[in-house]
Amino acid sequence: MSTKILVVDDDPELTALLQGYLGKHGYGVETAGDGVEMQRKLLASQPDLLILDLMLPGDDGLTLCRNLRAVSRIPILMLTARGDDMDRIIGLEMGADDYLPKPFNPRELLARIKSILRRASDGERPDAPPRALRFSGWTLDLAARNLVGADGVVITLSSGEFRLLHLLAETPNCVFSRDQLMDAMVGRDAGPLDRTIDVMISRLRRRLGDDARDPVLIKTMRSEGYMLAARVERLA
Repeated sequence: MSTKILVVDDDPELTALLQGYLGKHGYGVETAGDGVEMQRKLLASQPDLLILDLMLPGDDGLTLCRNLRAVSRIPILMLTARGDDMDRIIGLEMGADDYLPKPFNPRELLARIKSILRRASDGERPDAPPRALRFSGWTLDLAARNLVGADGVVITLSSGEFRLLHLLAETPNCVFSRDQLMDAMVGRDAGPLDRTIDVMISRLRRRLGDDARDPVLIKTMRSEGYMLAARVERLA
């Protein structure tokens, strides 16, 4: 079966273009023009990836992304208007895995889709050891792709948050530069003004209860990058 993608955008010309272009590359594509139709098609077809436009009638893309991330780990690629840096940052904070400014080259969109899907599937290989990573009272469940607290409370992670925390926990007390993390996350270097990694680190710190002003788990190494400062136990 082909990988299924749901494109949520109220521009019929764009959705028709993407449906044809992505279809030629082997993807099964459905479209929705607003959040209500999106919810219906999510339940009916259970897509593997969501392409979500920021500007939509009714609930906007940021609201839909936030609400969906509370109940689902489906990878989300957000489409934003060029120059809306704050909207892109907020989109990442709401749980989007990547963003692409409009107008965009369809080949770049295809590359982003492949990168997101590859990284999502890499974390689900049945033979990938270990089963979980435990550190500082937290357990990162690699099969369920979520975070479990010492009190047993399960925290749902976006696929981007999961990949980033997994990377840091696999090699604890090792400093990763922003470029290294960006390349591992989305397959490209970080631009000089790109705050993608910083936003995701901030989200992870909030989930871990790590004080952003004086973090003890995910530390910022000035002029170098980030590291997970913890002893990690690998659970088979």
